[in-house]
Amino acid sequence: MSAREVARDVDLTGRVAVVTGGSSGLGLETVRALVSSGASVHVPALDPVAARAALSGTNKVDVWPIDLADEVSVRAFANTFLNHRGRIDILVLNAGIMAQPLFRDKRGHEGHFSVNFLGHYQLTALLWPALLAARTSRVVVLSSRGHQISDVNFEDIDFVRRPYDKWLAYAQSKTANALFAVALDRRGQANGVRAFAVHPGMIVTPGIRHLSRAEFDAVGVLEKDGTPVIDPAADKKTPQQGAATTVWCATCTTLNSLGGVYCENCDIASVETERPYGVRPYAIDPERAERLWRRAAMMTGLDIEIT
Repeated sequence: MSAREVARDVDLTGRVAVVTGGSSGLGLETVRALVSSGASVHVPALDPVAARAALSGTNKVDVWPIDLADEVSVRAFANTFLNHRGRIDILVLNAGIMAQPLFRDKRGHEGHFSVNFLGHYQLTALLWPALLAARTSRVVVLSSRGHQISDVNFEDIDFVRRPYDKWLAYAQSKTANALFAVALDRRGQANGVRAFAVHPGMIVTPGIRHLSRAEFDAVGVLEKDGTPVIDPAADKKTPQQGAATTVWCATCTTLNSLGGVYCENCDIASVETERPYGVRPYAIDPERAERLWRRAAMMTGLDIEIT
């Protein structure tokens, strides 16, 4: 199933969506599906010029500058957006990086944790008034099956004392995103804001083209000619198929009374401790979610109270 197929019978006329990383890969397909159902979509992007080019011909889309690793940039976007639009019905926290060499943001935080989780935490906290103004809104956070590699290491999140490992850094950030959905849903549900974490599938997008051929071959996602393997039954999907679960979480009416769950294949994932699918218990644990929330609030100076 593709994102457009999920959105086909959904009427989003008059709805406002924000999709980070919405100009390539999964984000682009998410934007296209939401627009096809009538939503107006705002895309905060690291490279607005490239984003506008990628989205050329897609109606009802506005592009804004943002650098999720720069707290000043995130705050500037949020302030400008709130002055422009007072409501958000759908917030998709899609942007991210994967398995990159060590880098740190200006605050000294490890790059994957900063971009994939902390920047999105800050953005959501700043946009909270617009999510509340919609009365019923949804936040969809991109996690990954990669979360199974590592829990959040609260003793050394930023790889100060332990050796840096790009896969552990990526995995930790994706576990953080799953926990983020749990804690955010707890804070929002009384006011109609529900949050979901998503595993989209194993998808070859421009964001991971920097990986070596050996790394791709290790997980069997490339054909001999370098084209992606497409086998949805084995979790190897096209971007259109991968974005389907994101759009499902953003729009499906059967989720109206749910939230704080981890989803895959347009369904709520099973909780697994060993099998190579589903969600690990530590990634949806409420106590760990609250611990992460408190750490993020301390790091950013931003918080959302439970009502």
